[in-house]
Amino acid sequence: MMRIAVLASGTGTNLQALLDDVHGRDGIAIVAVASNRADAVALQRAADAGVATGVFPAQEYSGRDARDLAIADWLAERDAELIVLAGYMQLLSADFLARFPNRVINVHPALLPAFPGIHAVEQALDYGVKVFGVTVHFVDAGVDSGPVILQRSIELPDARDPEQVRGRLRPLEHALLPEAVQLIARGAVSFDPSNPRRVVVDR
Repeated sequence: MMRIAVLASGTGTNLQALLDDVHGRDGIAIVAVASNRADAVALQRAADAGVATGVFPAQEYSGRDARDLAIADWLAERDAELIVLAGYMQLLSADFLARFPNRVINVHPALLPAFPGIHAVEQALDYGVKVFGVTVHFVDAGVDSGPVILQRSIELPDARDPEQVRGRLRPLEHALLPEAVQLIARGAVSFDPSNPRRVVVDR
């Protein structure tokens, strides 16, 4: 059984996709959901599924490092093996990532390395792209700079409105993130020895 923990800051639609598509299937269990916000709808989604929840507001800690240490300890107590960022709007410290080496993944609403960071959809619209997409990647110390696991694209040549684009991307996120988790749980994801940035997916 691969034990999954999810970090989320908002409504938790990607968390719900994981709960619906992978939780309790194929040797995968979501064992913990943590948030930096007590009002995150994601926490209620987790509670409704019987998953342990934790809240770690920034103002209760001396800084990001202290908060991330507390989250890491809480996840370790629950034997989390893979950490999934599903709309978690906080950067993670290097010490946190060192606790879970190559075991933290994120879903991002752009085709990385283009348009990293916040407001990715707005960045893409401002640039005038015709193809949008979603990336699932490993998290490193940079901003959306870790090795790419999976990507999927959609042509939206006449897109103008960020919310409409996000609405078209959401189904891609809801499909791609569970797929990445399933592949990792199966041991089908590895790194190319000749290029550690290249992720090899054995389907």
